[in-house]
Amino acid sequence: MRAQDRLVLDAVRRGGPWPAVLAGTAIGGAAAELALPYAIGRAVDALLATGPDRVFWLGLCVALVAAATLCESLGVWARGASVAHAASRLRLRVLRHVLGAGPLMTRRFPEGELVTRAGLNAEEVGRAPEAVTGALSLMVPTVGALVALVLIDPRLALALVGGVAVILVVLRAFLRASTAIAGGYQEAQGEIAGRLVDALDGARTIAAAGTAATEARRVLAPLPRLRAHGMDLWRANASSGVRAGLVVPLVEVAVLAAGGLLLAAGDLTVGELYAAARYAVLGASLSSALGYFGGLARARSAASRVHDILTTPTPSYGTRTLPESPNGPPSPQTVNSPTEVPASSNGTPSPQTATSPAEVPASPEGGVVSSSSTAGVFGPCGGKAAGSPRIPPVCGGRGTVEFRDVVVDGLAVPRLVIPGGSVTAVVGRSGSGKSLLAALAARLADPARGTVLLDGVPLPELTRAGLRRAVGYAFERPVLVGETVGEAIGPGSVQAAARAARADDFVRRLPAGYDTPLDAAPMSGGERQRLGLARAFARGERLLVLDDATSSLDTVTERQVSLALTADPRGRTRIVVAHRLATAARADQVVWLHDGAVRAVAPHHDLWPDPDYRAVFQGATP
Repeated sequence: MRAQDRLVLDAVRRGGPWPAVLAGTAIGGAAAELALPYAIGRAVDALLATGPDRVFWLGLCVALVAAATLCESLGVWARGASVAHAASRLRLRVLRHVLGAGPLMTRRFPEGELVTRAGLNAEEVGRAPEAVTGALSLMVPTVGALVALVLIDPRLALALVGGVAVILVVLRAFLRASTAIAGGYQEAQGEIAGRLVDALDGARTIAAAGTAATEARRVLAPLPRLRAHGMDLWRANASSGVRAGLVVPLVEVAVLAAGGLLLAAGDLTVGELYAAARYAVLGASLSSALGYFGGLARARSAASRVHDILTTPTPSYGTRTLPESPNGPPSPQTVNSPTEVPASSNGTPSPQTATSPAEVPASPEGGVVSSSSTAGVFGPCGGKAAGSPRIPPVCGGRGTVEFRDVVVDGLAVPRLVIPGGSVTAVVGRSGSGKSLLAALAARLADPARGTVLLDGVPLPELTRAGLRRAVGYAFERPVLVGETVGEAIGPGSVQAAARAARADDFVRRLPAGYDTPLDAAPMSGGERQRLGLARAFARGERLLVLDDATSSLDTVTERQVSLALTADPRGRTRIVVAHRLATAARADQVVWLHDGAVRAVAPHHDLWPDPDYRAVFQGATP
């Protein structure tokens, strides 16, 4: 069974009580419709014979009509409830999976595509219970009609058997064709939605550039393809409907012709002939399943698109917790000794490692390529000491981050240790892997190979709650989650975190302070960034990761936040993706990335003589 069909059946199976209600009303209504021709036939015979039971048969006819009407009414109500229940359940499942997968999901699917699949496509899958139970319910009158015709006279059933076989062939072909066409239609819908979300995200740029008309054409470029798929779907539905519809009168004529001959021979009564004609129509009513099969086709194609989301891997978590006490210095196998550093053909160290000062060659311009005693172990924990030696001691406090043979998406970090309690600036040109390294440290991404450890524990082995409690992360454009400003910052010492992020003053000026609803608190980009920083300060107990999280701050505020980071009283490790020279200069050490590799790890003042390093901030090649 295909994955899309399993998802459709799962929607039916887990649809709560409503698929059972649908099946019950469908079977009950079909049973009433099956019994009605027989009751009418007996009533006709009783009226012609002026029998004493004619009142009973007429009353039974009225009761059967009422039962069929009631079942149809309950079925309409149950169909709406089943769609709502199944769609909401699937949407919740998809939403949890999307949020659980995190950045991996948005790297694989555009945001508009995700919205379409989690919204419109999930709703179409949610219609599967209605389509499946509706199609299966039509089998009840067909099978019942065949049995009834066999009981009246087996020769009458032969015409109905042939007609049902033709209808089933038409329905099967229609289901296969419609599934493929509906898939193309839904793909075009998702593409338009993705382009529209991108356009809305850049609405200010489009307005400033005066390119609204051009952008509208770009967004609607897939529209002709959408229309073509819609027309193909209509043609398939129309042609299949005509073919299936032609079978009904042919079957009825065949049964009436055979029944007329039997009536003339005295083998049938008038009432039995009427019943046989009605059963022929009921048996051929399977042709009306075309609408249900169309819904099933759309559900199958939508299920394929939803399944792509649900099969995107999500991070797995373990059961380990972080040690309470410092874990000591990093293990020897993670430290680069000078003898382990290979040299490139031009005499400079390998771009993936750093060397000790005694082995640091000078660049042609006289700059230092790298200066350190060990890869990633620089500077006293928590700040610089006046007159610190060239090779400071290794720090092994809480919050030590280790990269061991990490490779992912063009970034390679063979050995890197970020000491606990230190401030590390990550610098490099655009595309060098700065944000990816920061995401790896916070486990917002997993390496394809290698391991990232926090205090000696591999990140995948930590519990979800323990990891998120230990690590705080701030982004360039934070999304604030919660009902109020205080909830957006999160649990813990909210006001202390806001003061550290220089957000307390403007929050207190809001109408209700920290209790102000987010939708009633218009904020600038810099103010949103400060709340994002406050959220990171409030949550991260051991490690703070700031990915360009101060880019929208003015110079004074940025300096104040940087000083708060440098002098963190809680002694947390801080990894800062830096674009400003002052941020790198205030850090204990700098991890310099170049073309997806660690070119050097050293204090800023040791790297500054290198013209290539200066060019990272000056935006020019020496």
